[in-house]
Order: sequence, then C-alpha cells, then structure tokens
Amino acid sequence: MKEFKFLLALWKTNLLSAMEYRASFLTQTIGMMVNNFIYFAIWIIFFDRFKDVRGWGVNDMYVTFGVLASAFGLVSLLFGNAFFLSDIIAKGRLDYYLSLPRPVLLHTIASRSIASGMGDFLYGFISYGLSGYLTWDGLARYVLAMLLAAAVFASFLILTQSLAFWLGMMSNFSALALNAMLTFGIYPITLFDQYAKLILFTIIPAALVGAVPAAFIRAFTWETLAQLLAGAIGFLTLSILLFRAGLRRYESGSAIQIEV
Repeated sequence: MKEFKFLLALWKTNLLSAMEYRASFLTQTIGMMVNNFIYFAIWIIFFDRFKDVRGWGVNDMYVTFGVLASAFGLVSLLFGNAFFLSDIIAKGRLDYYLSLPRPVLLHTIASRSIASGMGDFLYGFISYGLSGYLTWDGLARYVLAMLLAAAVFASFLILTQSLAFWLGMMSNFSALALNAMLTFGIYPITLFDQYAKLILFTIIPAALVGAVPAAFIRAFTWETLAQLLAGAIGFLTLSILLFRAGLRRYESGSAIQIEV
C-alpha cells in the first residue's frame, strides 16, 4: 500500500506536468488516435476484400488492435521510462534513483509519462466498441485482459532493455524488439504454424498482448485466462530478476545529475 501511494503521487505529478500544456496534450492525444485509425484502415480494406483469414474476421481484428493499443497506451502513460530504460542504464542515470529510498525499478519506469499514450489508450476502447463484441461482461474482460497484456508488455520492455547492464547501449535493439512485439501482436494468430506460435508465446510474447487477450474478450474460458495470468506473472517475475541481476553489476555514471 505504501508503494502504491507513492505510485499514485508520481502519476499525479506526471499528469499535472502534461496538463500544464493542455493544447499540446490534446494535440498529441488526438494525433495518436488519428494515426491508429489510419494504420487500422489498411486492415479494414484487406478484410473488405478477403472477408476471412482462417476464421479471423475484421471484428476479431478490431478487438485485437483495441486491446493492444490500450495496453501500449497504458504502459506509455504510467511507465513511460520503460521505453528508455536502456539509455538510463547505459548513461549512468540510475544514480539518481539509487539515492532515494524507493524501489529502483518501479521508481525509474514510473517517473515519466508519454502524453501520446492517452490517444492509444482511448482508441483501444473505441476499437473494441466498434467490434460488435461489446457487452457489459465483455467490457469487464476487456479491462482485465488489457491490464494483464500491459503487464506482459512492460515486462518485455524491461527484459530487453535491462540487457544494457551487460551489453551497453541497446537503443537500436530495443526499438527492433518493440516493433516486433507490436507488429506480430496485431497479426491473426491463425496465420502462424506451431513453431512460430511457440516464439510468439515466449521469445517475443506478442500473442499475450494481442491474440490471447482478444480470444478472452470475445468469450471467457479458463484456458485463456490461465495463459494471460501465467504470462503476466511469469514475464513480470523474470523482468524483475533480470533487472536486479544487472543492478549488481551497474557502474555509476559518476556525474551530478538533476532529474525533473
């Protein structure tokens, strides 16, 4: 509870900082929603032509894209520094967080909010609303699936970027891993064979932020819920352990820094 109150204070500060420039905040939010619509229009055109891809239709794509967008937006809003963790590590900027009596990883990733994430977050709900699967219990499943997908997504970011403890600057690799996660997360899972699916559940857990949450939202099953819970808990635990292992070999930046 103590750490949760600390998180709430951080998020409130980040929100107030973003809202100080309301025009910019609204512009970024609306701009990201428009960007998502333009990207998804390609899928609308595709399914207008082909109707069905191995049992996967445009309504399924609305749900998949929606939950992925909302999860991405939630991580951007609440844990924005997860996207820049490798730079913080490689440049020795963890010194600031190490000097404070708070969990280092939690404090680091929650200290920044990416305003455009609000556009992704809201667009996801709109996409789900347009899918034809909108019901009250479906909405509850959507929120739960989004939270679990966001946990997997944040964990994947921490895992890939924590490699900076051993390999130094990882910006290019992190960007590549992020793009792979987003790209494969939106594709119909029925397109992939068993070997590809294994990769999409483990090395690049894109299925856990796209196809599996979408299946859970469309219809409740204990199997999909178990997959989501196992994925979220497993990847979150692994990311924390890897970060802590890297922190033991962290080299200070040896610089006086001011974090705002």
